[in-house]
Parts: sequence; structure tokens; C-alpha cells
Amino acid sequence: MAITAAMVKELRESTGAGMMECKKALSETNGDMDAAVEFLRKNGQAKAEKKANRIAAEGLTRICVKDDQTAAVVEVNSETDFVAKNEKFQAFVEAVAKQAVDSDAADMDAFMAESWNVDNSKTVQEALVDITAVISEKISIRRFEKVVAQNGVVVPYLHGEGRIAVLVEADTNVVNDEIKEACKNIAMQVAALSPKYVDMSEVSEEYKNHEKEILLAQATKENEELPEGKRKPQEIIEKMLIGRLNKELKEICLNEQVYVKAEDGKQTVGQYVQQVAKATGADFKIKRFVRFETGEGIEKKNENFAEEVAKQAHLQ
Repeated sequence: MAITAAMVKELRESTGAGMMECKKALSETNGDMDAAVEFLRKNGQAKAEKKANRIAAEGLTRICVKDDQTAAVVEVNSETDFVAKNEKFQAFVEAVAKQAVDSDAADMDAFMAESWNVDNSKTVQEALVDITAVISEKISIRRFEKVVAQNGVVVPYLHGEGRIAVLVEADTNVVNDEIKEACKNIAMQVAALSPKYVDMSEVSEEYKNHEKEILLAQATKENEELPEGKRKPQEIIEKMLIGRLNKELKEICLNEQVYVKAEDGKQTVGQYVQQVAKATGADFKIKRFVRFETGEGIEKKNENFAEEVAKQAHLQ
């Protein structure tokens, strides 16, 4: 059967695959459109397997909000920042976020096995394989987290076109514009300063002891490098150690951080929360936050473009 340009165009529009891939699929299936779609899907599976060992550290975070009490955040990775700007990729990430907000999956394995919300005939894993075939580089659904506020509100914040996504959950008996604005301001704080905990009570003794060991080693080394007559006694070093640890804890605990919008440059986030609570007459406090930053913790491949060109030139 002769493969026409119109057939290639139709297959390309329905699958998003490349023109030559569509032409090959139609040729291999003797022009059968449904079989060609299946061929592309199977071919996509093969391509996805070949790409499995590549590093995908770019991509996007996205948030889907169901209502004031339910929201989800996801991170979907690609190999290049260029793909993160692709409309098909962005639409896929949006769909993953919607999948997450409707999901009851306990982990990534269960999530990937769910029926895909865009097309119930396939799983999330199969949808990932399909988009990998379309985009032609490794795509990875790295993580998701769903937040359901039992006694308050969840407020989202997306920064840098999806580079960083934050959800802030607050316990509050009042939910109004002032409370939501305060939560958004705090979400921006979380995006900017990346705290690890809401307050000091969440910091484990194990973490504190570990940091004490590191700070003691640093202080001891600094002391040993001083001239003998200026070295500090051990008890002074230990007092310095307590001061340094408290300073570090203030930097990683949200309520202890200096509020970035503070007019006096001194007000802490905790004091800001108390101020809002008093102004609104609410029993208002931050319960938890979720912060996703694209590619954080992924070891990126260092590529030297000049070296790569030189190698290719040498081989030629």
C-alpha cells in the first residue's frame, strides 16, 4: 500500500512522533493506522529501555490543587533543559500532577502501575514510555507527594517556571484571604531559603550530635592553627560550639529563620505567623511544608563540549 503524506501527517498528529518514525511505522504495518500506533508504542518501549541508563537531571516540578485542603506536587525529569520547554513535555508533567492529586498510591511503584488519567487503556508507566518515544530522550517521573490538610489549608507556590515547587500546610480554624496570603509568603520563604524543618522540636538528637561532631572538629582545627599563646581552652571551644550549633539550627528551621519580607530585617517567620494569627483572630500555625527542586540530589554528567568535538574530529 502506498504511504501518502496525509497518512503520515495524521499519524504524526495523533501520536506526536517524528515524521520519519511515522513513515516507517506505516510502511511496516502496510498503512494500518491502528497497527502503526501500536508499532510506535512498541518501538518507544525499545527506545525507553536504551535510554534507561542516561542521566535525567533537568525537567520541571508542577503542582495540582484540588481544593483548599488537597494538593500534590511532582517532579518529572528530562535530560536537557531544552525539553523542559517543550509543550508536549509540559502537558505531560501537568497530567502527572493531576494524576498525583487524585492518587492514593503509597509509593512510586504503585503510582506507576495506576491507570493513566488521560487514557485509561494504559498505565502511568506505559504513558511514560510513550512520551519518551515522542520526546526522544530519557524522561523520568522521579517523585510525587500529596498533601491533605485535616485541620486547615494547603497553599501552593511555583517558582522559576517550575524549577522549584512548594506546598505549605497550615493548621488553622480560619481560612480566608489573609491566611492564604500568609501561607504563600511562607511558601516563598521555603523556596528561597530551603529550610529542613518547621521548628526546633522536629530536629532529632541524632542530627544535633552529628552536627556537633563536625563543628567540634572544625573548631578544634581552627584552634590548633592559632599561635600557641592565642589558643583557647577546651571549655571555651565547647561554648563556641553551642553558639555555632544554635546558629545553624536557626538557619534550617523555618520558624527560626529571619522572615524575608520583614521590614526591620529581624522578625522571624515564627513571629510573622503569630502576627497574622493575632490580626485574623485565628489559631494559626504552620504544620509542614514540601519543597521539590528540579534535579536536586542528582549527580549530573559533566560534559566538556570542546573535548567532545575534538574526539569526534580525531575519529574522523
